[in-house]
Amino acid sequence: MSSDFEAYEQEFGTLTADVTNKIGRIPKLSGEEKTQLVLNVDKQLEEVRELMEQMDLEVREIPIQSRAMYNSRLKSYKQEVEKLEKDFKRSRIAYSDEVRNELLGDDASSSESQRAHLLDNTEKLERSSRRLEAGYQIAVETEQVGQEILANLHTDREKIQRARERLRETDANLGKSSRILTSMLRR
Repeated sequence: MSSDFEAYEQEFGTLTADVTNKIGRIPKLSGEEKTQLVLNVDKQLEEVRELMEQMDLEVREIPIQSRAMYNSRLKSYKQEVEKLEKDFKRSRIAYSDEVRNELLGDDASSSESQRAHLLDNTEKLERSSRRLEAGYQIAVETEQVGQEILANLHTDREKIQRARERLRETDANLGKSSRILTSMLRR
C-alpha cells in the first residue's frame, strides 16, 4: 500500500514541478501560445487533484499505526496544491485582463459571442466539477458500505463457527449416549 502512495508521491512531484514551471512562463507569453499553456496548466491541475484523491484513498487503506505520518504528508501536499492554484489564478487574472483588452478592441457582437462562449464553458466546467464531486462522494459511501458488509460477514462467520462447534459437541454427546444405552441394553 505504501509503495502505491510513494509512486503517487513521485508522480505528484513531477506534475507539480511541471505546473510550477508553466505558471511562471504564462505572463511572458502572448496570443495562442499563452492560451494553450493556460489550458494545459488547467488540465494538469485537474490531474493533480485526481492524484490527491487517489493518495487520500491509499491513506485510508494504510494501517492505523502508520496512517498519521501519511496524513501529515498528504496535508502538506494539499497545501502545496492550494498554493499552485492561487498562483495559477493570479497568472490567469493577468491573462484574462489581456484577453479582455483584446476583446474590447474588437467589435461589440464578437465580444458578446465570446463572452457567451466563455460563460457557457464555465457552466460546463462547474457542472463537471459537481459531477466529479458527487462521484467521489458515492465512492466514499460505497467504501463505507463495503466495510460494514465485511464486518457483518466476519460476525456471521464467527456465529457459524460457534454453531458448528456446538453441533460437533452435541454429536459427540449423542454418540456417547448411544454407546451407554447400547451397553445398558446388553446387560
